[in-house]
Amino acid sequence: MSETYTATLDRIEDGPTAVLLLEADGETVEQLDVDLDRLPADGRHEGAVLEVAVEGEELREAEYLPDVTRSRRESVRDRFDRLSSELSDRE
Repeated sequence: MSETYTATLDRIEDGPTAVLLLEADGETVEQLDVDLDRLPADGRHEGAVLEVAVEGEELREAEYLPDVTRSRRESVRDRFDRLSSELSDRE
């Protein structure tokens, strides 16, 4: 039986191996190392958000979620800008 997760491509290592952080209810629950070629071409970059089906420790399917990826990047950028402003105000 496979389980479906939202996953973030954390990093790409030698091999090439993709390290996915599997999330459930907004929390990282597991790390999964997979062959980069198992991921869709448009989702083979660090920070990509994918919907993945996992059976045991094996990736069954992966679909790139461009809208979620974009939204997360914008959120991180907004937090960075806010922190930069706060630091500038302290000087």
